[in-house]
Amino acid sequence: MFKLSGLVSFNDCHRAASEVVKLGENPRLSGYIYPLMQVLDEEYLNVDMQMGGTDQRKILVLARERLPQIGYRKRIELMNPLLPGLIGNKMSSSVENSKISFLDDEKTVLKKINSADFAEGEVNNGIMAFLKNILFVLKEDNGEKLIVERSDKFGGNLEFETYSSLEEAVKKKEVHPLDIKNCVAKEISILLKEIEELRKELEILAEKAYPK
Repeated sequence: MFKLSGLVSFNDCHRAASEVVKLGENPRLSGYIYPLMQVLDEEYLNVDMQMGGTDQRKILVLARERLPQIGYRKRIELMNPLLPGLIGNKMSSSVENSKISFLDDEKTVLKKINSADFAEGEVNNGIMAFLKNILFVLKEDNGEKLIVERSDKFGGNLEFETYSSLEEAVKKKEVHPLDIKNCVAKEISILLKEIEELRKELEILAEKAYPK
């Protein structure tokens, strides 16, 4: 930590921390130590890759540039786009209903999805972002269509091959948000069933990571 702090300027730390740490008007020193500790995590966790959101970009760049200067190897840095939360603009681990957890059961998933923000005709929300960045990627990779189930009295099922076709239908109000929510909840539950055999292991990890 001291070696690293001798190479990194205060301004570098401030830039790296600015999108991740709530610094406020009178920042605590810990906020500037945080990026350095995350950089060193790569070595002390003995990982080959660090994955984070695009808000972590400056910390990941810091790791790439500085670890070799103190004798450690470069790692692969992988960034994912930040998706809006189910409620509000930003997904937050402290707001339980803004996100889907790997450990959520089918009933919990449906409840969270049904309470998500989604005004008719609006495409800028967490549900549509999930469809664009996750579900349609998987569907297209597998050569599948997204099927939105509806009763016959509302016109029957709808099929979409691409996200853009769904987005256009939403903007034209040709498909109701509730139908899309039910579809997404079902698809998420199918995905989560694939890791069901790991549930006990994940529960142990979650308890260690977030002790009550």
